[in-house]
Amino acid sequence: LAGISHNTFTYSLNENTLKDDYNITTAYGLLEIINRAALYEITVTAKSGAFLYDGISHSVEGFDNLTFEVDSRSYTVEGLSASASGTNAGTYSSAITGTPVVRDASGNDVTAQFRVNTIQGTLTINKRSVAITSPTDSKTYDGSALYNKNFEITGDGFAEGEGAEVTVTGQQVVPGSSENTFTYALTSNTSPDNYVIV
Repeated sequence: LAGISHNTFTYSLNENTLKDDYNITTAYGLLEIINRAALYEITVTAKSGAFLYDGISHSVEGFDNLTFEVDSRSYTVEGLSASASGTNAGTYSSAITGTPVVRDASGNDVTAQFRVNTIQGTLTINKRSVAITSPTDSKTYDGSALYNKNFEITGDGFAEGEGAEVTVTGQQVVPGSSENTFTYALTSNTSPDNYVIV
């Protein structure tokens, strides 16, 4: 490890050497191991994750890589944390906090030898895709209106407990055709920001 210490020693006089005949002083030299400059550059990446919106909170935490092989030696990065959580559709940053400490395989702190770069992760909650379709129908003219109030929801559909009230308004009385129009209104607990609705 980098640092300075005295180059200590002991001595003993030979049997035929009298201490009183000498004025002996000792002087310790210094032993110094100089820390290498930041010779190595490593990059720590926070974990990312993607989920489909389902009304439930999701999270990501931790890192993809905290152990590195450099010049055939193993090193581990400590002291950092990263996390992100969210419920609604969007992108959330997994910010990295803390101070990196790099240790070698023996547990020695060798941080001074490394430049540690960090890359934030992201938590992505994707919008659900919902298609609302009114039916196509036909009949032979009989003087009464043709209508079909059924509808179909396809795609990812709504998350559990969420949805829309659909009102089919289309009708055809005389021979010919027209769009089977409808309207919809999302229920109070359903946010349009969490859906792509067509």
